Amino acid sequence: MRRLMYLLALICVWSDCAVADDSNKAPGNPPDMIVISPIFGKLVMFTLPGDFTTVFEQPTADSYIREAVLKGETTEKWSQMITVTGAKTAATHPDLSAQYFAAQIAAGFQKACPKTFAVKPLGRTEISSEDAFVAVASCGKIDASGGNDSETALIVAIKSAGILYTVQWAERTPANAENLTIDESKWKDRLAKLAPIRLCPIKSGEKPPYPSCVSK
Repeated sequence: MRRLMYLLALICVWSDCAVADDSNKAPGNPPDMIVISPIFGKLVMFTLPGDFTTVFEQPTADSYIREAVLKGETTEKWSQMITVTGAKTAATHPDLSAQYFAAQIAAGFQKACPKTFAVKPLGRTEISSEDAFVAVASCGKIDASGGNDSETALIVAIKSAGILYTVQWAERTPANAENLTIDESKWKDRLAKLAPIRLCPIKSGEKPPYPSCVSK
């Protein structure tokens, strides 16, 4: 199981462009990267901590996913993963809200660990004036993995027109036979580390690093 679903330098990786921001980093630590990805008609922007690296990307006609893990880890063996996704929903689910989408992701956790599932909604919000919802879902013991892992994930879901976007930060630790206690302050801190999370229009003729989005 892979998933339970200032410009100092310019780096273009995969289909992303990122600008380094080391304003809050101690000397010697890698700078955080402000990542901007064109996904289904919008620029999706968030901060990728400097100790993560992108290892997988898969765009299709109706969905998009990109995964980053701690440097030295892989998509199959990881302790932390940051994922950005996009899904077209207008044709089949035009009324689907960000909250409902976050709940569906949490339901995937519950299915994987019905006896040790926990969830903590952090509430509805707006991101770039769009409907958004934040929650944390957790499995104390992932049954499908043979019971060797627990997994907890911060889920940021955003609805924009007919597209649902997510930014997720997941962590795996040794399995716990009980429901994990979700540390709200820890996950709010990680949410702050992903900021600013932003959706921006794609402007005709604008090229990376998309200054109209970065400078908002």
